[in-house]
Amino acid sequence: MITIGSLLFLATFIAVLAATRMSMEMLERRQILDHPTHRSSHSVPTPRGGGLAVVPVIVIAWMSIPFLVPEGPGIRDLLLASGGAVALAFLSWRDDLRGLSVKWRLSVHVLVAGLVAGFASFPDPYFQGLVPIWLDRAAAALALLWFLNLFNFMDGIDGIAGVETVSIGLGCAIIAWATGQHAWIGVLGVTLAGAGFGFLRWNWHPARIFLGDVGSIPLGFLLAWLLMALASEGAWAPALILPLYYLADATITLIWRAVRGERVWQPHRDHFYQRAVRRGRSHADVSLFVAGINLVLAGLAVAALSHPWPALIAAMVIVAVFLAFLDRGAMNRART
Repeated sequence: MITIGSLLFLATFIAVLAATRMSMEMLERRQILDHPTHRSSHSVPTPRGGGLAVVPVIVIAWMSIPFLVPEGPGIRDLLLASGGAVALAFLSWRDDLRGLSVKWRLSVHVLVAGLVAGFASFPDPYFQGLVPIWLDRAAAALALLWFLNLFNFMDGIDGIAGVETVSIGLGCAIIAWATGQHAWIGVLGVTLAGAGFGFLRWNWHPARIFLGDVGSIPLGFLLAWLLMALASEGAWAPALILPLYYLADATITLIWRAVRGERVWQPHRDHFYQRAVRRGRSHADVSLFVAGINLVLAGLAVAALSHPWPALIAAMVIVAVFLAFLDRGAMNRART
């Protein structure tokens, strides 16, 4: 299984590397650019739409899994996940080009999340039987909805989305292979990691292309689906720990903005990682910091297989310290 995973990792890496280059040239010719504003973290017009390369490669790779991993998920589950990602990509590309209302976007997001969470055939409930099955499915749909949007919210500096994709993908693979079970989760994870590495070649600071909503929203959706699959296989604590930094940064920032009466769906520069950039850290520095904290979280996710609650509590403490570092540590650097 490791051999299949290695081959898929390499294939998705090369395919995204090449496809992103071609997409970049097409977007530049058509002048589909992200122009900097006072809320932006970049200073020059940059092609937006890297998801046109990333998402199709991942979907093709995922649809090959049933033929490569017989004990993996059924065609129906992968069709649901891949179909949901494609639908979100089409919607988001339209939004990238012309702009869509928040109500229209959210309605489609809710529909896709509900259908995928409701009709998946994972072996166990997402929340380990702690709630009735109807509530389990509803909560899973809400989790999918939140994660696909928070992944989009967090895509605000060069490299960070690619780093998170690689981290969660490899983290899921490590958990799957550490247990010696559910190898298909590991194979799906390494395809995401390979795609993330391929995109990072062009998105590392200074970025030559951005994902755009066409990339960040379906990518967040696929990552959330993979984490939910991990939770349904009994690894609920690792599924929470692996994305914990992203969850904390996005959720805390959203709450603060809501309390201040701001429109939470509008672009801003209030995330902890954005504050670090505003106060003197480079995009590359912050993305490497995120990679480092994700490596620590991956170790705690492995520990959570045998000691879930201590590992989860330790992860929460470490993420809290990291958020304080991004905020106050960056401030201290700016003053020196």
